[in-house]
Amino acid sequence: MHAYRSHTCADLNKAHVGQEVRLSGWVHRVRDHGGVLFIDLRDHYGITQVLADSDSPAFAEIDKVRAEWVVQIDGRVKGRDASLVNPKLPTGEIEVYATGLTVLGASDELPMPVFGDVDYPEETRLTYRFLDLRREKLHNNMMLRSNVVRSMRKRMWDQGFNEFQTPIITASSPEGARDFLVPSRLHPGKFYALPQAPQQFKQLIMVAGFDRYFQIAPCFRDEDPRADRSPTDFYQLDIEMSFVTQEDVFAAVQPVVQGIFEEFAPGKKVYSDWTKIAYRDSLKWYGSDKPDLRNPIKMQDVSEHFAGSGFAIFAKLLEQDGNEIRAIPAPTGGSRKFCDRMNAFAQKEGLPGMGYIFWREAEDGSGMEAAGPLAKNIGPERTEAIRVQLGLEKGDAAFFLGGKPETFESIAGRARNEIGRELNLTEQNCFKFAWIVDFPMYEKTDDGKIDFSHNPFSMPQGGLEALNGDPLQVYAYQYDLACNGYELISGGIRNHKPEIMFKAFELAGYPNSEVEKRFGGMVKAFKYGAPPHGGCAAGIDRIVMLLADEANIREVIMFPMNQRAEDLLMGAPSEPTNTQLRELSLRSAPKE
Repeated sequence: MHAYRSHTCADLNKAHVGQEVRLSGWVHRVRDHGGVLFIDLRDHYGITQVLADSDSPAFAEIDKVRAEWVVQIDGRVKGRDASLVNPKLPTGEIEVYATGLTVLGASDELPMPVFGDVDYPEETRLTYRFLDLRREKLHNNMMLRSNVVRSMRKRMWDQGFNEFQTPIITASSPEGARDFLVPSRLHPGKFYALPQAPQQFKQLIMVAGFDRYFQIAPCFRDEDPRADRSPTDFYQLDIEMSFVTQEDVFAAVQPVVQGIFEEFAPGKKVYSDWTKIAYRDSLKWYGSDKPDLRNPIKMQDVSEHFAGSGFAIFAKLLEQDGNEIRAIPAPTGGSRKFCDRMNAFAQKEGLPGMGYIFWREAEDGSGMEAAGPLAKNIGPERTEAIRVQLGLEKGDAAFFLGGKPETFESIAGRARNEIGRELNLTEQNCFKFAWIVDFPMYEKTDDGKIDFSHNPFSMPQGGLEALNGDPLQVYAYQYDLACNGYELISGGIRNHKPEIMFKAFELAGYPNSEVEKRFGGMVKAFKYGAPPHGGCAAGIDRIVMLLADEANIREVIMFPMNQRAEDLLMGAPSEPTNTQLRELSLRSAPKE
C-alpha cells in the first residue's frame, strides 16, 4: 500500500465496501457520539467520514486528535445504513472504520476556524492566509481561478493564438500608474521597472512577425487599492493581433470571454448581444464608462425644460456655457417616501439633495398629476414634457442633477445604480456586456496641460491629420469591455507609424528626444516595417471575482495584499539590510 494514501477523500463509494484503505488529510472536525468517535477527514478532493468505536485499536489515538491535525488513517470501508446516507457528499454512502491512525502533523490552537463560514477580521485572515485558504469557499474560489485560466489558454490556442512570455524586469513606461522600481546592482544609480503591462513587448512581437500572441501575464502597478483592484500586482489575459481592425479584435475576444462565462456561471444568463456605446454617451446615459446594463435606467439631458423656468437654481445654471440638467428616470419610484430616501442618499454623497418629480393620481380624481417641489416651480406644461421625453407614467418618478457634466456624472451614475437596486429594476443572475468605444485621446489636467487620457500607444482616429487640430477633439481607437458595472478588458488599435507616434507624444508634452529615450526600442522597430496591429488585455482577477460572485477581489487571489499594500503573512514590505543597500549603492532617507 502507498506510504500515505490508497485513495483520496473523494474516491470511495459503495463499490469499495469491504476494502482495506489508507487515507491522509486534515481533521475537519471531530464528533463524540457516546463511545463512538467520528472524524470528517478532508483533503484537496473532498471529505470522508471515519469512525472508531471502543473496539477499534485506533480509538485511543483518535480521541487525542483535534481540528486541523494532519493524520493518516488505515481502515475498512463500510456501507452506511440508508437512513444515514449523506447525499451532499460524493462519499456519503460509505464510511471508513478506522483500525490505525498516524499523526503526520499536529496543529497548535487555531487563530481562526476552518470549519464553517465565520467571518473573521481581514488582518487575521491575511496573516494566516494558509488557514483561510483551507475554508471551503476560498478553496473553491482558487480552483475556479485555476480552471478559468486553463480554459482561457485552451480557447486562445484553439483560435490560433500562440503563447509567449515577455520580460518581468524592464524599463519604466507611462501606463497610467506608478511603477515599482528595481535598483540595479551592476549599474549604480539606475533602476529597472516591473512591467505595468507587456504593452511594448507585445507590440514588438507583432513587428517581429508572429501575428497572434497571448499570455497569462503578471502586471505590477503601485496603485491605491479598491475592492475590485489589487494595490500591487494582478494577472491579465494579454492579447495582440496583426493586420486587424477594431472589429476583428472584438470578433476574436467575444467567443473567449463569453465562453468562459457560459462555462463557469451555470444557471446564470450570459447575454450574447454585446452592444457598442461611445464613451461620451456612456457617461451621459449611465454616469460611468463601465455601465451596469442589467439596470435598464438611461439618463437623459432635459436642459431645455428648465431653461427660463421658475426653478431659479437650474435656470441660472443653464445661463452658463457647458452646464446641463440630467434626469434619472425612476420607474415605479413615484412616492414621496422613496424620493426622500434618494435625497438622503444624495446627501451621503456630499450633495445638498436631488431635485425630483413624481407622478400620481390627482387628488381630485381628474387623472394624473406631477408632484414635488420642482413640479410646483416649473408648472404642468414643462413637467408633462419631461414625463413624455422620459417615457414615464403614473407611479413613476425622475431625479435631477445639474452643472458641468464632469462634476456630477459620477454621482448621477451611483444614484442610477442605487435607484435600480432599490426598485428591483436591476436584473439578477445574468451578465451583460458592452464595448465602450471612441475614447478621447487626450484630456486637460488640473493645471491646464494636455495629457493622454488613456493608453498613449493607441492610434488616433484620423491618423496624423487629426492631430493637427484641437487635441481635445481627437478620438482614439481605444476600447473597454464593461460587464455588470466592472471594466473587464481594455485595449486599442495601436499607433504603428513613427511620425504619428512622435506627434501624439508631442501634444502631450513629450519632445522627440524624450520619446526616443523612453521608447527607443519601439520607435526603432517601427522604422523597419511595422504591421497595423491591435489587441487588448482582460483582467483575470476581476473576471473570476464576477464568476465567484464576490464583492472583493482579495477573495479570488491566493495571497493578496491588504488595503495598505502589505503582505501580513510574509512581512512585506520590509526594510533592507545595510549590506543590501551597499550592494545597490543606495542610502535610505530618514523617515519624516
